[in-house]
Amino acid sequence: MSESMNSLLSPVTLGSLELPNRVLMAPLTRCRAEPGHVPGLLMAEYYAQRASAGLIIAEATMVLEGNSAFYAEPGIYSAEQVAGWRGVTDAVHAKGGRIYLQLWHGGRACHPLFNNGAQPVAPSAIAITNDQVTTPEGKKPYVVPRELRDDELPGIVEGFRIAAVNAKAAGFDGVEIHAANGYLLDEFLRDGANKRSGAYGGPVEHRARLLLEVVEAVVGVFGGGRTAVRISPLNGFNSMSDSDPVSLSASLAKALDPFSLSYLHVMRADFMDANHGDVLAAVRANYCGKLVANMGYTGEEADEAISTGAVDAVAFGTAFIANPDLPDRFSRNAPLNAPDPATFYTPGPVGYTDYPALVR
Repeated sequence: MSESMNSLLSPVTLGSLELPNRVLMAPLTRCRAEPGHVPGLLMAEYYAQRASAGLIIAEATMVLEGNSAFYAEPGIYSAEQVAGWRGVTDAVHAKGGRIYLQLWHGGRACHPLFNNGAQPVAPSAIAITNDQVTTPEGKKPYVVPRELRDDELPGIVEGFRIAAVNAKAAGFDGVEIHAANGYLLDEFLRDGANKRSGAYGGPVEHRARLLLEVVEAVVGVFGGGRTAVRISPLNGFNSMSDSDPVSLSASLAKALDPFSLSYLHVMRADFMDANHGDVLAAVRANYCGKLVANMGYTGEEADEAISTGAVDAVAFGTAFIANPDLPDRFSRNAPLNAPDPATFYTPGPVGYTDYPALVR
């Protein structure tokens, strides 16, 4: 083992799951699902190749039909999808790995061209304006979403609960609730996207209500020790913003702490490169459970963050795309393969299952 990686490569217990190392695979949308948003053999091969991760967090997965934000992302609402995911989890477990599923609702990032013309939904009727979506008809602007009524929100919570039931049936070791990156739960959390009044808008306690209701429902299925949450208080992706992301982080940490989650997963920075403060410190000061950090870490920086107690584990994204054996490379101080962004979302094995592992 590399002397400089002792902390990163040491075992850790997250909730009720024991991990052999703290090199987690971050959830990564790859658009390789088969028709019907069903995971197939190619996805099973991809995840099994990366089974040496302390924990694989599988990609954003639709909890409800008709809420697609990409052209080929997986779902977890049909029997065919559950069977497809069972092939993935069996393949990962056969290699000795552990895998969580990320439960997700795309909110205003969904597009009518993916959803039989249906208008997307959101906390407020505010469209994404800082990007366009790639559709079968080429690049298109995002549309203005329909503002959800309060009486529709229990149905969304129930969708997450049923998705958790399905994830358990598919053999996942746990689930991560996606409350990041400008999708539905994050849209409710941040005041740049949530302009509603009433029980789910206004002060942060109200904006967090939907997330906490979802967490309670999912914990009822998996237990706190197999349930996690991911947040991104700083990320400007999908036209997101918040007037006080540090205070939001502290408030969410306090609110989530009583659930005794497996971990809280915090994206520490902004895809758009703005600097808004140290959200990790705000979470650490208000959260007693395990903290996982993500975005831009080298192995050395991750090891230092763990050794100082700043975080308990680090999730790596693009490094795991190109290096299926990332923990082994860290342990041997080996060079990393460079990822090819041109193949991140394209179909087929190229740039997906063809990255080489080290020769033993």
